[in-house]
Amino acid sequence: MPKILTQEQVDAYWRDGCIFPIRVMSAADAGELRRRLEAFEAETGGPLKGDLRHKSHLLFAWLGDLVRQTKIVDAIEDLYGPNLLCWTTNFFIKEPRNPAFVSWHQDSTYWGLDRPDVVTAWVAFTPANETNGAMNFIPGTHQKDQIPHRDTFAKNNLLTRGQEIPVEEVDESKARTVILEPGEMSLHHVRLVHGSPPNPSGDRRIGFAIRYIPTSVRQVAGEDSATLVRGVDEEHHFAPEPRPTRDMDPAFVALHKQIAERNAQILYRGTQVKSYNDPKALPDRAA
Repeated sequence: MPKILTQEQVDAYWRDGCIFPIRVMSAADAGELRRRLEAFEAETGGPLKGDLRHKSHLLFAWLGDLVRQTKIVDAIEDLYGPNLLCWTTNFFIKEPRNPAFVSWHQDSTYWGLDRPDVVTAWVAFTPANETNGAMNFIPGTHQKDQIPHRDTFAKNNLLTRGQEIPVEEVDESKARTVILEPGEMSLHHVRLVHGSPPNPSGDRRIGFAIRYIPTSVRQVAGEDSATLVRGVDEEHHFAPEPRPTRDMDPAFVALHKQIAERNAQILYRGTQVKSYNDPKALPDRAA
């Protein structure tokens, strides 16, 4: 029996490639996560940028806790079994009245994983709806094979390479919008075709994407690491990542830098971009 999802939700995930909303914390607790993020941004003089938006659970203890949060991991176990890794995390932050967008894409395009047993838990720190650039998806497209993408490196595209699916491959008439309140999450499949428009509202839209995989998944494009969040890892395909006990611990900052540089080599392979902080990549992109 599923631990937190209903059987109808499990069936809908495999049919549609995305389920929502799933309440995993109170709105007040989500507001506290936003407060912690923005307190750090205030201390450092601006919005979170560059490699700080990636694998952030290795830098901030409260995000290390979040990727292990029982309700979230229970839902992942309902779909992918008891032995689970957090492969990576990414902040998707859309500033108010900003042209930043996410093109139609599949997450699996440049990740280098050997099969599509990957799910994203997209946790809302703020509301996400039609007024502020919520995610749209095309139900059932996760059942397709990998679709060819083209790199654009478009200035306002939040994706790593500005990658996009050719417009003729996307039937936007079938699109659905993922509407979330703070403290709710959606779950979407790595092959799902999805994207999101800009945020014309007067407030930020903040989501934290946690990418989970079963321990049996392999990285085939280079060396990689991951965080064990449940069960046991008898496969050892990924180097184990430690858990931070305090924010921005210098040892973890150094480890994070090393991991971010290595992961950038996977995500940007075949291009001239060398890191998330490379000016050609634009500093506030997300993988």
